[in-house]
Amino acid sequence: MRRREHTSPHLLIRKARPDDMGIIISNNLAMAKETEGRDLDREVASKGVKGMIEDPRKGVYILAEVSGRVVGQCMITYEWSDWRNGDFWWLQSVYVLPEYRAQGIFGLIYEHVLAEARERSDVVGLRLYVEKGNRVAQDVYEHLGIKRSHYDMYEIDLTR
Repeated sequence: MRRREHTSPHLLIRKARPDDMGIIISNNLAMAKETEGRDLDREVASKGVKGMIEDPRKGVYILAEVSGRVVGQCMITYEWSDWRNGDFWWLQSVYVLPEYRAQGIFGLIYEHVLAEARERSDVVGLRLYVEKGNRVAQDVYEHLGIKRSHYDMYEIDLTR
């Protein structure tokens, strides 16, 4: 992903840096608890965030800062599509601090990612998944023009 930042007087959308690991880890722990009622192992989550930040082939975190404070995040990972000869960018680990919700923070992150993807010939689409019961997130995504896919997701969790 090219270096690109969206700014306003008090808002900055930017790529994560190594010194952002602590807040990303905290946000991931809070998100798992809030959305799935799941307590993540902090050490495992820390290694996962570190692995992403240290290896850009895995993906990238995009952060929203307000007055220097990280208030939202989105992780982008890549999925090759042989049908379309390009990458889908998966939006994951989407989280906005509760006190900053309903202020358009995720919308700005999404617009930033979408603009970046549209500038690249190797990106063929954006995808995300959402908990079936998370109607608030679904409404936000639909409001932004993200359409429900005809796919259902299946999974085997080998970590439990």
